[in-house]
Amino acid sequence: MNDTLGRIRAAFAEAGVTGWLHALDIDSGAQIDAGADHPVPTASVHKLCLLVALHELAAAGCVDLTEQIECPPADRTAGPTGVAAMLDPVRMSLRDVAYLMMAVSDNAAADLLLRRVGLDAVNGTTTRLGLTRTHAVHTFGQLFATVREDAGPGGARALADPHVITRLRALDPARTNRSTPRDMTRLLGAVWRDEACTPEHGAAIRRLLGLQVWPHRMASGFPFDDVHVAGKTGSLPTVRNEVGVIEYPDGGRYAVAVFTRTANTAATLPAADAVIGTAARIAVDALRAP
Repeated sequence: MNDTLGRIRAAFAEAGVTGWLHALDIDSGAQIDAGADHPVPTASVHKLCLLVALHELAAAGCVDLTEQIECPPADRTAGPTGVAAMLDPVRMSLRDVAYLMMAVSDNAAADLLLRRVGLDAVNGTTTRLGLTRTHAVHTFGQLFATVREDAGPGGARALADPHVITRLRALDPARTNRSTPRDMTRLLGAVWRDEACTPEHGAAIRRLLGLQVWPHRMASGFPFDDVHVAGKTGSLPTVRNEVGVIEYPDGGRYAVAVFTRTANTAATLPAADAVIGTAARIAVDALRAP
């Protein structure tokens, strides 16, 4: 165990990040703890909590996932993907909005669902599942508004200044959407064991997590055709996160949550992205060792 933790910490250090990890064998309960209870800003990882809340409401008959909703271009949360990047009016079902939220981390799609579901329902779901250190404080539009406000008149360019980074509320777990690595693997385990929702809705959640398009973080540690990685990323200035489940052809299922921070303010840091996959692989290999 000490060797595994040492390798994980060395990988984080070599990539120039501070990292926190929890890995869980979903079936046996064996685990790897590298700062698993450290509070972290979730960023877009919190969309997983929203997705589970949506399906919990659908399972209870409170929401129809085929319900059509409108998204006019003048009233969208900003973002570089999905509906957020589109120019014309959009109309689609709640379940297709959820697909965009998870597959390409569409901020506008997430806030469309939050208008329908509500933050209270998201927090109610995480509370019911025993995620005592997980809490949604604001919508994604509100989250990015705090970044703009805290960056000041310099706008996005000011985010290259480490002094500006230190004042961002979005990076302070006490003032933003937050969780811990252990809470996130507990949530993933509940989804994979059909404890979070009915089996039908659990399968729908797992399908969407499996459709995420980003291969450069957790999936990069498992470059095998017969190993399936389903997950959700999250990013903010200096923050790179991913939580997910790795499934092996022998039936092994492992929930892993990796949260990282770096002092480097560059938006593109391939080593910081890749170490999420490296650390996850080290942890899963340890869990699979005889």
